Amino acid sequence: MSEIDLGWSDEPRRHRGGRHHHAAKRQRHVRRRRRRRRVFGPLLTVILLFGVFGVMGFGGYRLLRTFVAPPDYAGQGSGSVVVRVQPGDTVTEIGDTLHRAGVVRSTNAFVRAAESNPRASSVQPGSYRLRREMQASQALTLLLDPSSRIRLKVTIPEGLRVVQILQRVSKRTGIPLSELKREAENPEGLGLPDYADSRVEGYLFPATYTIEPGTPADEVLRMMVERFHQEAKDVGLERRARQVNLTPKEAMTVASLVQAEGGRHSDFPKISRVVYNRLAVNRKLELDSTVLYAQNKYGIIASDRDLRSTSAYNTYRHTGLPPGPIGSPGRQAMEAALKPAKGDWFFFVTTDPENNVTKFTDNVGQFQRFREELRANMGQG
Repeated sequence: MSEIDLGWSDEPRRHRGGRHHHAAKRQRHVRRRRRRRRVFGPLLTVILLFGVFGVMGFGGYRLLRTFVAPPDYAGQGSGSVVVRVQPGDTVTEIGDTLHRAGVVRSTNAFVRAAESNPRASSVQPGSYRLRREMQASQALTLLLDPSSRIRLKVTIPEGLRVVQILQRVSKRTGIPLSELKREAENPEGLGLPDYADSRVEGYLFPATYTIEPGTPADEVLRMMVERFHQEAKDVGLERRARQVNLTPKEAMTVASLVQAEGGRHSDFPKISRVVYNRLAVNRKLELDSTVLYAQNKYGIIASDRDLRSTSAYNTYRHTGLPPGPIGSPGRQAMEAALKPAKGDWFFFVTTDPENNVTKFTDNVGQFQRFREELRANMGQG
């Protein structure tokens, strides 16, 4: 049977089938693109909306900051209040402190004032005396004024004992005496030199100190010890002590004796020489100041009862230097201990304490006459 030609051939079939294939592919591609649009279109819209609202929100905030002023007081305020700026405080933290203290009406008012003042970043930590209900900009002005900063000055005279120093510091700063005593009795964190043997006596350097209100007791004492280290370095204490055959502690002990016994600075090197001369021949120092220290007394002449003390500080009973300093010597006394005057003196007497007259001799008879002169001047003749 012969094939019947229906007018179709293989070639046309292949051609038409290819076109249908490509069309289907295009349709699938279009459907995928539409699906991606359906997924990513809303997501992109959300992202764009967030961006727009974010910009609008920030701009709105800036506009509010610009045109809507935060609550603020007007004027210079009244009364008095002390505020403390802590180290590392930010402008906002300072504003919070002022707001809590009733100085400014709102933290934002102070922040805004600080943004308008290029010097605001130079506010120093410390205590300040301000007024209540102040305009924020004026509160900032006072914080930048050194005269508003409260600083307590404590002067420690030369020769004071530890107990006297602590009492003076407590009275001037308001730090409880009990706290100061506790730190002095447990001085591990005060930075004392090793040769101090954990005793602060002699190492709280006499000077004038500026102390911020609220400063802890240990920090105040550490400040005085640091000053001692500086003075000791300046005079070359350790090096020069070796040159005169003393340890640094012994040199400080001599300096404290010179300070306690002397009146005029010009006499210090001579008093130091008397101490050296007596030590050189192993002779008792026989200093009333050490005896009185042992008895926790003050004065010039030790009583017969005081002289019977068995304390190691009784230089009428024991040969050599006492165990340590008996007070805080100043710079001149330290220098005198390291460089005594030249002389053969073995005795000295402050014959006129009121006028700081001290006389020196190497003669026992002359020394006795000096003692009588002292008693007469003190109304004990």
